[in-house]
Amino acid sequence: MAAFRAFRIFNENDKVVGRVVDASLEELSQGEVVLEAAYSGVNFKDALAATGTGGKIIRKYPLVGGIDVAGTVTSSSDTRFKPGDEVICTSYDFGVAHDGGYAQCCRVPADWVVPLPKGLTLLEAMSLGTAGYTAGLAVELLELNGMAPDRGKVLVNGATGGVASLAIDILAGLGYRVVALTGKDSEHEFLKRIGAAEVQSRGALEMGTRPLEKTLWAAAFDSVGGEQLAWLTRTMQQGGVIGSFGNAGGIEFKTTVLPFILRGVRLIGVDSAATPMALRRKVWGRLASDLKPRHLGDIAHTITLDDLPGYFERMLKGQIRGRAVVKL
Repeated sequence: MAAFRAFRIFNENDKVVGRVVDASLEELSQGEVVLEAAYSGVNFKDALAATGTGGKIIRKYPLVGGIDVAGTVTSSSDTRFKPGDEVICTSYDFGVAHDGGYAQCCRVPADWVVPLPKGLTLLEAMSLGTAGYTAGLAVELLELNGMAPDRGKVLVNGATGGVASLAIDILAGLGYRVVALTGKDSEHEFLKRIGAAEVQSRGALEMGTRPLEKTLWAAAFDSVGGEQLAWLTRTMQQGGVIGSFGNAGGIEFKTTVLPFILRGVRLIGVDSAATPMALRRKVWGRLASDLKPRHLGDIAHTITLDDLPGYFERMLKGQIRGRAVVKL
């Protein structure tokens, strides 16, 4: 592919801007594997990086954005991959310090590449993308810490977001009774359609002020952080587990040690960027089998490279639901 389209992010006079440009393979970051990209995803981190809203996410400019991609290998100097292999690349420095997935051609280090698991198409892989991988990793980690369907209700906070909506679908498919908490009252029907047994409105939420509140949840998935994460620690059942993977409501939260020492609550950080490869491949394998969402068609829709700036703006304003997949 002599020339191809890419969404490249620039720092121009201390202002971060992104636009679609013509690019060439020689301009891309180094790597052993070259692939023809089919799809990428749109993640909250992408919106922050492409607009400069999130501070110093991108560590070099100019840079092709996009922290995930799925496509077909066209050449490889690493024997683990050969032309024609369908693969996924997410996380690490992809789209942060290494040219990312918003391009029709990508070049990546072989150590970052995951073979497409049997049971997933390239489109399904990016309908999941980093968001689906994060949801699957959270399920894996919370299960290892005792989460099970017979323990009680599971709350998913920030329910219409990419990770959260996929988590609802995955958890419901595993037999959990899922309670979705959202600030978007117009999306209750959507959340029930993808698997929520109950939907609660954030506007009606009474968080209380006591160090320990009434026990409500066996487990919780939180994309919000801030005051709402603190409330979750106070309302978990004995031995309850919380997976924290987002900060839409702030990076700080104030709580006490009482939920942890009197109820045995466990707060588990979900870091999808630096997962060891063995665990990464295990989670992707599960996303193609027992964790595969049943409603990807409802949760994900496709857009183009040219649609990215407008979509980023809506995402940062909290005006989207589910997942957008960039068709390359």
